[in-house]
Amino acid sequence: MVAALNARHHRVALLLFAAIVVAHWAEHLAQAFQIYAFGWSRPAAGGALGLVWPWLVSSEWMHYGYAVIMLGGLVVLRHAFTGTSRTWWNAAMWIQAWHHVEHLLLLVQASTGAYLLGASAPTSVAQLIIPRVELHLFYNTVVTVPMVVAMVLHRRYRPMATAEPACGCATRPRFAFAGG
Repeated sequence: MVAALNARHHRVALLLFAAIVVAHWAEHLAQAFQIYAFGWSRPAAGGALGLVWPWLVSSEWMHYGYAVIMLGGLVVLRHAFTGTSRTWWNAAMWIQAWHHVEHLLLLVQASTGAYLLGASAPTSVAQLIIPRVELHLFYNTVVTVPMVVAMVLHRRYRPMATAEPACGCATRPRFAFAGG
């Protein structure tokens, strides 16, 4: 299964993964818009899903589940990346690994009722410095930017590359130039 996702199904898998990332971004941007443009309180600003299912957005299980899906996607789909694109993809993966640890910490606190440093609610390490909404916009940015760079580099045609990906994602030039 992993081999197929990194070979003949890599392009489709990357597109599906990108769609999940974009949907997640839309949720966080909607939440920030609700706070900063509409002046909603942070508890009332739950993004689009929170308007329909407020209990879902307040569930640490939902947030942890997304963190696992993101980390899993980054780990599983990394095998087809080579060279510089692999370096950028790995950067996104390691940042997401830390983000996953933060969500695991939040989930454990929510499950046990024992909050970090006596906080009144589940709190991540970075959240001690940056409020949660802004922190997640930051995390999404620092994971998404290297992911996008990796995907762009991965899809570029590189006839002289030392390690060609097995997936065939690279776009081929439309026109051949004389002499090369």
